[in-house]
Amino acid sequence: MENKAKVVVITGASSGIGQATAEAFARQGTKLVIAARNAAALQAVAKTCRELGADVLVVPTDVTDADQVKALAEAASNFGAIDVWVSNVGVGAVGKFQDTPIEAHEHVIRANLIGHMNDAYAVLPIFLKQDRGIFINMISLGGFAAAPYATAYSASKFGLKGFSEALRGELSDHPNIHICDIYPAFIDTPGISHGANYTGRELSAPPPVYDARKVADAVLRVARHPKATTTVGATADLIRFGHFFAPSLSARFMNWFMTTYFKQADATPVTDGNLYAPSSRPGGIDGGLRSGKQRLALGAVAATAAIAIGLIALANTYGRNSRRGRWR
Repeated sequence: MENKAKVVVITGASSGIGQATAEAFARQGTKLVIAARNAAALQAVAKTCRELGADVLVVPTDVTDADQVKALAEAASNFGAIDVWVSNVGVGAVGKFQDTPIEAHEHVIRANLIGHMNDAYAVLPIFLKQDRGIFINMISLGGFAAAPYATAYSASKFGLKGFSEALRGELSDHPNIHICDIYPAFIDTPGISHGANYTGRELSAPPPVYDARKVADAVLRVARHPKATTTVGATADLIRFGHFFAPSLSARFMNWFMTTYFKQADATPVTDGNLYAPSSRPGGIDGGLRSGKQRLALGAVAATAAIAIGLIALANTYGRNSRRGRWR
């Protein structure tokens, strides 16, 4: 099937990776169904995508509400046979576990895990009926390694990884239905500035911080050639490797890094961000995280920690292999 005939559904399409993905598909002449809570932001994205050559259907949707997601799937089916569903919604709440309201933890889980399950629950019957379809889960490097100060986010991403793996197993007898996961590294989007922050300190991301359009390109590749696991950015691979061989060490390093950063970060008011309602701040693709001296300082610390974890992991692997050789 030609790209111009495809129908692609994208949730969380009002900014960041979702918007970048919508625009990337629009350039291919795709028929787009875009969803998010922020109707006004969706209309702005739709206008851009139409100018790029796409037919666009806007369906404001809160993915934590299963009925709304079911209605989204029905609307998309009326637009045409669904070829690809990009499950992209993600929210965050940063803060020490005990200092973050339990309601915030619960909402992160509802959006980042239950929301994606709602997506799959709505579209899989359609895929099974038509005996084809590609479901793309946007996870993150947080699915490989937990992040202190973001416990619910970590739980949701680990859970989402397990959900995808289980779903792939269940659908293994359906070779034309694909469950694909994308694991981006740190991405420059408005997500950090829009998220909940209970630390009382300004939030940032350590370099290298990648362009969201790089993730969108990966989604397009997976839509053309389905693949179970795709990482975006070398940092994701390094953290994945380090955590596999030294999970406790990875967690300690991350805690040290986060604690050190917050001690020197500027003060800022505590906020619920966009957890419970769409952000009133402008969306867009970019978050302004790819510049500034502070990014360089953060990057030096983060790179040192990541390299240290990788080297220790290599040493542990070498040590285990050496011991096995002696025992033979």
